[in-house]
Amino acid sequence: MEWLSSVTAAFSNFVWGPPLIILLVGGGLFFSIYSKLVPFRYLGHGISLLTGKHDHDSEKGQLTHSQALSAALAGTVGMGNIAGVALAITAGGPGAVFWMWLTALLGVSTKFFTCSLGVMFRRTDENGDVHGGPMFVITEGLGKNWKPLALLFAFAGLFGTIPSFQANQLTAALREELVPEAWVSSPTMFNAIIAIAITALVAGVILGGLKRVAYVTSRLVPTMAITYFLMTLAVLANHLPELPGLFQSIFTEAFNPQAVSGGLIGVIIIGVSRGVFSNEAGIGTEVMAHGAAKTDEPIREGLVGMLGPVVDTLIICTCTALVILASGMWQDVEGVKGVELTMQVFGHELGLIGQILLAIQILFLAVSTMFTYWYYGEKCFGFLFGENSRPYYKWFYLLMIIVGCMVTLDIVFNFMIGMYGLMAIPTMLSAFILAPKVKVAAKIYFEKLSLEKEAGLTNPPK
Repeated sequence: MEWLSSVTAAFSNFVWGPPLIILLVGGGLFFSIYSKLVPFRYLGHGISLLTGKHDHDSEKGQLTHSQALSAALAGTVGMGNIAGVALAITAGGPGAVFWMWLTALLGVSTKFFTCSLGVMFRRTDENGDVHGGPMFVITEGLGKNWKPLALLFAFAGLFGTIPSFQANQLTAALREELVPEAWVSSPTMFNAIIAIAITALVAGVILGGLKRVAYVTSRLVPTMAITYFLMTLAVLANHLPELPGLFQSIFTEAFNPQAVSGGLIGVIIIGVSRGVFSNEAGIGTEVMAHGAAKTDEPIREGLVGMLGPVVDTLIICTCTALVILASGMWQDVEGVKGVELTMQVFGHELGLIGQILLAIQILFLAVSTMFTYWYYGEKCFGFLFGENSRPYYKWFYLLMIIVGCMVTLDIVFNFMIGMYGLMAIPTMLSAFILAPKVKVAAKIYFEKLSLEKEAGLTNPPK
């Protein structure tokens, strides 16, 4: 295990070097400037699209705008918000939060472009179902000569979306913080029992296909996100005088060369990589969910997709970060990290009820992420091995839940985040090349939207 942990850590550090940071942060900056901040200017319209008043039954796709966003958020609002933020702070200090924020702000523009392309260049199969994702953006938008780039994304996506991290942290939360120690006489046996239970739960949903996943996540995610937000407000209400100082520490420590052992570059890498792991901007996984949206207007789905980093990182991750920083426990509890740290913080601040409520949150957020990750992984599997092979992927995916429950956190997290970094390369490169097509489509769409407003039409006919 120690050897495997060293290998995965080296892999993650190699992938998440300065070139990838420049690609993601610089890419987000480029998309923001190139679009003239269009995603931010039409944020309100993006929210209005979730009401369904712009939907048309005749349009292609399997999911409504709100279902597509819920499915995408199910893959982002989860353990990354609870365990990922804790990992970022323990490794990089308060300054890592600033770089998570910056990644999210720039990620708004990145997601606008990548999700628009996901609808613009999606494939329709013989059953009339649509398939979206960076691999189709590359093959349909750039041509077959670029297929090696598409294969790189599909390969990295196949392993980057395995559910092992979520299964690992859910098991750890139950074993270390919630279940009485007397019940865990054999940690290995306990892990195996939890693995079987989680596998059965996930199987009951994913065997029903995408529509069942969308149905479940569209109800779970908003409820859990709102409940978690209220829980963090209850904690922060007891630390109101400290909040200005906490925000100050986030900004000052972000540029402190002694912030972590890796120096300033180290804290930037930690903040950006954890931020991207949380909101997936520039990674391309969420493009697969938005690519299945029921719309013939790519720009509409780009506007819906860009809301992800706002909800995920700027709101929910910030809540987690402030709770951990306000408690001060991230400095005092040696050797405790990830979900265990967040559980201890809520237990310290809200007592046993806080731990129980957070455990419920972890359960539902972890499994909802697993539901969506199955869809992402199956898309990649089908692209690599043919559409007819997709049913076999479910069994591989369920096996990875069991593996995640049995191995250590460092191995799982470093492997996944390394694969996330590899996914970003084809996603961002294809988005750069095809960005002019999005800009032209956006100009046409917003001109039409302006004319519709002048005519007083809220849901004009096709």
